[in-house]
Amino acid sequence: MSADVQRLGRRRVVAAAAAAVLLGVGRAHAEDGGTVRMIVPFGPGTTTDIVARTVADALQRTLRQTVVVDNRSGAGGTTGTDQAAKAPADGKTIVMGTVGTHAINASLFRKLPYDPARDFAPLAFVGYTPTLLVVAADSPVQSLQELAALAARPEGITFASAGNGTSGHLAGELLAQRLGGRMIHVPYKEGAVALTSVIAHQVEFMFYHPAATLPQMKAGKLRALGASSAVRSAAAPDVPTLIEQGVAGFDLVAWFMLYAPAATPPAALAQLRSASAAALADPQAVARLREQGIEQRALRADELAPFNKVEIAKWADLVKRSGAQVD
Repeated sequence: MSADVQRLGRRRVVAAAAAAVLLGVGRAHAEDGGTVRMIVPFGPGTTTDIVARTVADALQRTLRQTVVVDNRSGAGGTTGTDQAAKAPADGKTIVMGTVGTHAINASLFRKLPYDPARDFAPLAFVGYTPTLLVVAADSPVQSLQELAALAARPEGITFASAGNGTSGHLAGELLAQRLGGRMIHVPYKEGAVALTSVIAHQVEFMFYHPAATLPQMKAGKLRALGASSAVRSAAAPDVPTLIEQGVAGFDLVAWFMLYAPAATPPAALAQLRSASAAALADPQAVARLREQGIEQRALRADELAPFNKVEIAKWADLVKRSGAQVD
């Protein structure tokens, strides 16, 4: 994601905010009634859940309907996502998709019960978050070059992730390919536990999102060596990107997108897209997302599906090279 694209995205966010005010999209939904269910394919308290609840709160105001968050975790997000794919296509069910559920899982799982492109209609791009490469604050590793030197030893080094095939796992695999040496992956069931293992020197490093790493950095428990995105994270502007440090082409971010079942009627999709755009331009929602390290990038409705397909192909290449696979 280039700096120019991000600057364009910021201008579109402003434009979307102005358009939402002019359109008054909430009025289009005021007489609809009923409840909208937002499926979240991960558990309560996860980053996806926090993001979803922030968006759901704003969406309630623009739809003038109750939006209920329904956590359906399991199998790397596939359980809830599959339920969303097979839900009635009546405009009353949406899902908070992620880079995992709608890009990585397409190649990670041998038998994915849904097709992330065919079975869903994208509604709105919620935002993205770079991940930070972190080590323990008292680690002797002070730079990316020193990390590479340790990896070059016969025994290599270890890195943690929130599980096989997660964006943090694949970022670590890509770093190993670019820097060389031996980097051994240690998967955990939860990102928070993996992060604790870095602090405790049980593993050398991991890639993880700013919402979880920044508090530990401020507490003096972690230190960031680099950011995974093409430009610096707005949440951690003092942390240089890996590209800045000579790792060519390293541009990986986690992202979130709202979807509806593919067969949802066009009129319902248009209403949901308008309401979602207004919700994501809501100042309160923008501030809360920023607190979680989520950066917005405005995409038109006709840009969402092509973006998704590019992401599926990009991550498929990384999954193949990493050898990660889930039955």
